[in-house]
Amino acid sequence: MTAPATPPTYFRKGFGLKADVEEELATAYDGRLVDLLKERDYSISSGGVTVRLAREFGFCYGVERAVEYAYQTRKKFPDKKIYLAGEIIHNPHINSRLSEAGVIFLKHNANTNEASFDFSIVNPDDVVLLPAFGVTVADFATLRERGCVMVDTTCGSVLNVWKRVESYARDGYTALIHGKFYHEETRATASQVMKYPGGHYLIVRDMDEVRIVCDFLEGKRTADEIRAKFSPHAASPEFDPDRDLKRIGVANQTTMLASESLAIAAETQAAMARGHGEEYAAANFRTFDTICSATQDRQDAVQEMLLDPPDVMVVVGGYNSSNTISLAAMCADKVPTYHIEDAACIDVEAGVIHHRLRQGRDDVATPAWLPETGDVVVGITAGASTPNNKIAETVARVFATRGVDPATIT
Repeated sequence: MTAPATPPTYFRKGFGLKADVEEELATAYDGRLVDLLKERDYSISSGGVTVRLAREFGFCYGVERAVEYAYQTRKKFPDKKIYLAGEIIHNPHINSRLSEAGVIFLKHNANTNEASFDFSIVNPDDVVLLPAFGVTVADFATLRERGCVMVDTTCGSVLNVWKRVESYARDGYTALIHGKFYHEETRATASQVMKYPGGHYLIVRDMDEVRIVCDFLEGKRTADEIRAKFSPHAASPEFDPDRDLKRIGVANQTTMLASESLAIAAETQAAMARGHGEEYAAANFRTFDTICSATQDRQDAVQEMLLDPPDVMVVVGGYNSSNTISLAAMCADKVPTYHIEDAACIDVEAGVIHHRLRQGRDDVATPAWLPETGDVVVGITAGASTPNNKIAETVARVFATRGVDPATIT
């Protein structure tokens, strides 16, 4: 007698329920004013205010896919407990909607380290959503052992970076990762090298940190100085600079500033050549552009907008969203820029905007951010995890701040 087939417990391609959730997604996340901006060549004027929208903005394919799969999962398993490892993406509105739908958010395990989630409450009958950022190798293995259903929404661009750092580790190169060591994606990426014996990584936040590494490559710093400069969370266990920085492969968190990632790779290769010779660098250095195309497109669109800069830029997206932070940083170099998490950050009645400053951790309230009279051009862009309805609400509040009823525009 043939044993009954074991039901699948791992899903990466949804459940064929796209049509069943399309209306719900459209109701929750569509924005009429955004559609109107597209129809009018990304620019609307009324009451002395012109709003210009970057030509690439908001939801990317990877985010759209992750959100859709989360809704499909709720539809597929209406009677099961559904957990989410962290946040599906870095947008408080979307995570709040999932929480309202009964999705339970798992936290990091305080008893181990910040890279590990607490899966102790997960049972074999439960479902666990893996976020667009992915999870670490160790967390994935833990979920496999628990025997629960896993729905993996990891972005394809992130998977491409994983393949790259895996190849580095396999071939004996240390992965030098441009990213934030505390970010879910970077933790997951760094963990991929641990699949191979002797695999190592070092995470650098910016050009200042990579110059410290470059000084070591040129013999200007000691191994002890490197250990002292980098947090244990930013390096693989038992990281030895003398041993592990002989061969380097550069990768990056997909949402970092593309120009900085490219500059970090170039600076590292040049330092290796200065310290050990061109021939050595050619044989022991690798790099690939692993910035995702959606991140690049949004950054390119902002660069294009800044060629004819608006008077003010508003950047919409989660305060913990790296790609949104990168967009805000680009804009802040050129024009007064306000990074807001949500349209509600614009207080129409008080004429105040609540926002985050570059590298800031606290909200700042700026009055009279929009001139009360005279013509003004406001540029708007949004991170890849920001839905259209939140962008549309922001456009509406910009006009309302100058007394323009958005209904008269649409």
